[in-house]
Amino acid sequence: MAAGVVTLAFRGVEAVRVDVQVQFTSGEPAFFLVGLGDKAVSESRERVRAAFAGMGLALPARRIIANLAPADLPKEGSHYDLPIALAIMAAMGIIPPDALEGWAAVGELSLDGRITPVAGVLPAAVSAGGLGLGLICPEASGPEAAWAGDTRVIAAPSLIALVNHFRGTQILSPPKPGPMLDGERVPDLKEVKGQENAKRALEIAAAGGHNLLFVGPPGSGKSMMAQRLPGILPPLTAEELLETSMIHSVAGLIAKGSLTRARPFRSPHHSASMAALTGGGLKAKPGEVSLAHNGVLFLDELPEFGAQALDSLRQPLETGEVIVARANAHVRYPARVQLVAAMNPCKCGHGGPGRGACGRAPRCQLDYGMKVSGPLMDRIDLQVEVPPVTAADLALPPPVEGTAEAAARVAQARAVQAERGDVLNAQADGEFLDRACDLDGPARTLLSRAAEAGGLTARGWTRTLRLARTIADLEGSGSVRRVHVAEALIYRRVSAGATASALA
Repeated sequence: MAAGVVTLAFRGVEAVRVDVQVQFTSGEPAFFLVGLGDKAVSESRERVRAAFAGMGLALPARRIIANLAPADLPKEGSHYDLPIALAIMAAMGIIPPDALEGWAAVGELSLDGRITPVAGVLPAAVSAGGLGLGLICPEASGPEAAWAGDTRVIAAPSLIALVNHFRGTQILSPPKPGPMLDGERVPDLKEVKGQENAKRALEIAAAGGHNLLFVGPPGSGKSMMAQRLPGILPPLTAEELLETSMIHSVAGLIAKGSLTRARPFRSPHHSASMAALTGGGLKAKPGEVSLAHNGVLFLDELPEFGAQALDSLRQPLETGEVIVARANAHVRYPARVQLVAAMNPCKCGHGGPGRGACGRAPRCQLDYGMKVSGPLMDRIDLQVEVPPVTAADLALPPPVEGTAEAAARVAQARAVQAERGDVLNAQADGEFLDRACDLDGPARTLLSRAAEAGGLTARGWTRTLRLARTIADLEGSGSVRRVHVAEALIYRRVSAGATASALA
């Protein structure tokens, strides 16, 4: 007897078709599982055997061969339990032979025959629908799979319930999508007193999706402002929601099928490794930069991160994706993020002159800043100095404008960008960027002088154009004028001499 069912292998957020083929042959009773599976896959034999025993069934006293095809594709995870068990039951005649046609299955089995949830059900459902198949999954994962749209879904609590469903004695109803959550409450910008220049930079960064660095002494409000950035960003679009949720599904971060339109905000500790930031490890899981896809990656105490870990972010910040290379495969994860970082001026914290000044300045500042490579700094569009908050600032009443007003201006600026080309200014490039900027004569002269004075790299030129375009969009200006370029140059890491020479 032979039978089969379709399942899926995960490669990043993509799911690849795998055919589970089961055959009973003559010979000494044994259970063989072949097809380049990892340890979790090889242990499926014992989980399937125990689940059958929990149902009061026994495996046939024959030679059982379960093949996961294609055989040269590495298989990882425990979600192969359910398709292997279904294929065996079909071969035994417990399930009608044609019942599994048109279905793919994922799920882990407990020893009593219950089907327990697994990671990656949402991309599995999307891929199954793309193959013209329905998806059989654990009951707890049903609300997550239901977000896949038109894909048919059977969410079963146990093997017995599935057998009864296919025999027509207990029909399982299709699951409903999980709730759409509002996300956690984001603190209001009205709670930040003073720091008007930093707030302006935060609004510009939000409007164009630009990378941002705050530099200032401890207690100046750098982290406080970064944590308020999600509140002024627009919610995820439907396409962005699906992309982000699929990554979180593979990472096992979706609880009870609930999704949120709030943009991700990831804030890893500075002890994070390169694999933790960009992805990798034994099973090439997504890293923080991918978990923050379409959202914000906040790196507090930037120079305290490992140099190798920080430099691993250079390519994702430029290309918007991470490629985790392995000997037998290359795994791709989306990683289009807005980087927000914060750092002290020096190791001592306070830096130059003033209260608590560093006794080793400026050497201490130079040594501390050198921990972050120049190429990474060149990818940060806005670099803002955040001065200490004074007693006079703290005595002021709360600001009149807060998150709601800033969010309205950001939404308006992003609407202008959507009409221009459905791409954020931070991602504009090539001829499209040249057309979008439309520099007038004085603006182009100013930018050229800054570049000639040695203050801009080729990448810096492009990023300054993008930044000036965003500043103009916030002002409602159709063209990029000299004042917009001047403000953009102030935020770039341009030497004081080069800036003064350009403005002269």
